[in-house]
Amino acid sequence: MALVPYVENSLPVLSKLHNSSAQFRFANHDLRLAQDWKKLGVAAVVWDAAVVMCMYLEMGKVELKGKGVIELGAGTGLVGIVAALLGAKVTITDREPALDFLSANVKANVPPDSQGSVVVSELTWGEGLERYPAGGFDVVLGADIVYLEDTFVPLLQTLEHLCSDSTVVLLACKIRYKRDTNFLSMLKQRFMVEEIYYEKQRDIHVYKSWKLPPRKDL
Repeated sequence: MALVPYVENSLPVLSKLHNSSAQFRFANHDLRLAQDWKKLGVAAVVWDAAVVMCMYLEMGKVELKGKGVIELGAGTGLVGIVAALLGAKVTITDREPALDFLSANVKANVPPDSQGSVVVSELTWGEGLERYPAGGFDVVLGADIVYLEDTFVPLLQTLEHLCSDSTVVLLACKIRYKRDTNFLSMLKQRFMVEEIYYEKQRDIHVYKSWKLPPRKDL
């Protein structure tokens, strides 16, 4: 399900999404991510939120080395790949149709001696969560995963399952519509939420969240 339709000669601001690859340098590595808008739509292009999330991870304000990290809605896998290059043990997830594409990007960009620190796995939010350890991750990452209102409830269910009281959730978002702020309001019912970074040029916000303690009925 694409955010915008595919058009060969679309607006210049979207033209980079139609390139067959996108190149970056993060964590002292040159990365080349394959893109395939025609085949997989939003799941197969690098969005600005992923780039900004990687910029934030490089700042070192969140400890990643040796930590258990899971990325949701990974798409091309850029964020999870950078987390692995920064020393995390990463589970990179997306829906089944994107997995072969995602796996190829991981194989092409993670050095052979680090391949063992990355697992690519299918995860449709709200489904089959028992396959993932409850509260089993130190950090949960999501870049530009808040845009379809129908996914908000299963996404929250997934976050609640994956997070322990000490898990840190990092979400990089472009606030496009009122529904995006609605999701943040829903998240605040179960998680503490604070904005920790804003990249003005790309208009991307990074939010840090962690679970609220259980409510005690009076």
